[in-house]
Amino acid sequence: RDTTPGKMFSLCSLSYLGAMLASNHALQHVSYPTQVLGKSAKPIPVMILGIIFARKRYPWAKFLFVLMIVLGVAMFLYKDSGQSKKSDSDSLIGMGEILLLVSLTLDGVTGAVQERMRSDHKTGANSMMFNINVWSILWSAIGLIVTGEGIAFLGFMERHPSILAKMVTFGLASAAGQTFIFITVSTFGPLTCSIITTTRKFFTILGSVIIFQNPMNSRQWIGTVLVFMGLGLDSAYGKEKKHVKK
Repeated sequence: RDTTPGKMFSLCSLSYLGAMLASNHALQHVSYPTQVLGKSAKPIPVMILGIIFARKRYPWAKFLFVLMIVLGVAMFLYKDSGQSKKSDSDSLIGMGEILLLVSLTLDGVTGAVQERMRSDHKTGANSMMFNINVWSILWSAIGLIVTGEGIAFLGFMERHPSILAKMVTFGLASAAGQTFIFITVSTFGPLTCSIITTTRKFFTILGSVIIFQNPMNSRQWIGTVLVFMGLGLDSAYGKEKKHVKK
């Protein structure tokens, strides 16, 4: 029987939605490459807030290996100023950057709550997925009512009824993907999941480079080496040693 308190599911879904909203709204102030670059640091707040709120402990080597992965992904995904549009503001920290920081912080909160579910209540993947999504529907419904976007959405569906089939397809695909995400969270922890989702874009682009023989500059090669070194070292030496009682 699942003993996870409903408030944990509620908080987790709220922080998850908040992170997504902040990240999407950041695109109004910064370019997409900047947003992707900022979100590549997701494992760092997941680690920090996991330590603070979930009492998680990591070996010091883990911090180094995760930092190598994050830096490698950032170097690989970084677009030179001539390749991407600049943000609306020339200041170092603008509204877009603040929203990205909020998004990353909420990502960390989500990871910390999931870690508490996993460690304190042994919450299963299906239970976690179901309850978090139920609460997400509730929070989203409240948001649609308060902002009035729900009425606008119904009007949009009335004008474009074919969108319903696309939404169903998108929902089914998302549910299938979420199944594996929550299995990863419940089995290996939110930090491992965040590393996987962070490196996903890296491996997608790297795959296109290999398949279509797109050239990479020296910075991207260094980033690639850092990612593979970080992943390899983390796999070999980043695990917390378990003391076996004799």
